[in-house]
Amino acid sequence: MRGAMIYAPGDVRFETVDDAKILHPTDAVIRTAVTCVCGSDLWPYRGVEPIGEPHPMGHEYVGFVEEVGSEVTSLRPGQFVVGSFATSDNTCANCRNGFQSNCLHREFMSTCQAEYVRIPNAAGTLVATDEVPGKEFWPGLLAVSDVMGTGWWAANAAEVKPGSTAVVVGDGAVGLCGVIAAKELGAEQIIAMSRHEPRQKLAREFGATDIVTERGDEGVAKIKELTGGIGADSVLECVGTAQAMSQALHSARPGGNVGFVGVPHEVAIDGQELFFSHVGLRGGPAPVRRYLPDLIDRVLAGRIDPGKVFDLTLPLEQVAEGYQAMDERRAIKTLLTP
Repeated sequence: MRGAMIYAPGDVRFETVDDAKILHPTDAVIRTAVTCVCGSDLWPYRGVEPIGEPHPMGHEYVGFVEEVGSEVTSLRPGQFVVGSFATSDNTCANCRNGFQSNCLHREFMSTCQAEYVRIPNAAGTLVATDEVPGKEFWPGLLAVSDVMGTGWWAANAAEVKPGSTAVVVGDGAVGLCGVIAAKELGAEQIIAMSRHEPRQKLAREFGATDIVTERGDEGVAKIKELTGGIGADSVLECVGTAQAMSQALHSARPGGNVGFVGVPHEVAIDGQELFFSHVGLRGGPAPVRRYLPDLIDRVLAGRIDPGKVFDLTLPLEQVAEGYQAMDERRAIKTLLTP
């Protein structure tokens, strides 16, 4: 089969790779319907994370079940399925507590920019739709497999409640999906921090009531101005840089909460500062599997449309251009079609 491989910073190739196949009785193999490039894929692409040996890329996927292992009894070939970037058995103690992305048998997906994908822990990871959705729903369901689920987790971790104020730090796909989540969870005021007009427009379409373009102390001052001088009830940190984390912590009111879902890079938290701020902090890899049934229903009912974050669609064979477009901020998120 064919799939994406990364060799070095800026060097992604689409080439012949080993066929996806059943390795364990708990596996399934799916035929990819659509896949995509994630903002977190840009960390190794930009050389921020070490690459080491050339390896496959991609962790977002929806598709059709091709084959299942002998222990997978809840799925059958032909079903349309949505999964998570972190696999889970959905039965261990951590899964039962709602943190499937910390499953005791977790594996992180990393081979999804390909024609076929092996899914470990298939029975606990994949959710099948009742019937094959129309293709118009595929982008939204693909977003659910990561960025929408991660945006929802950011809002959940930040304890967004009906009538609350929420700030979203980051205007990438996760941040934009965080705006959707904050709106769905009832936030009355949603402040999106963005300097890019197309992303600002989409943020407003998703439910943002205010846009803040300033950064650093000026950005915090603007947030305080918009929240009665005190700061926001909830802040969603959707970037992963030190600047974004600082922005988030300083934008929350005393007693407010920050949900951080951007993969941290060179982020350090000052313990004394956090202690005296009375700000709560929770984050980590999103437990997407917890939210899948609900988010799938919202997409199929037309209540939310996170697929709008895909503003560039390319054939899978042009995956390298998809990376470059996102790296150069010519695209928010690239959809790839096999």
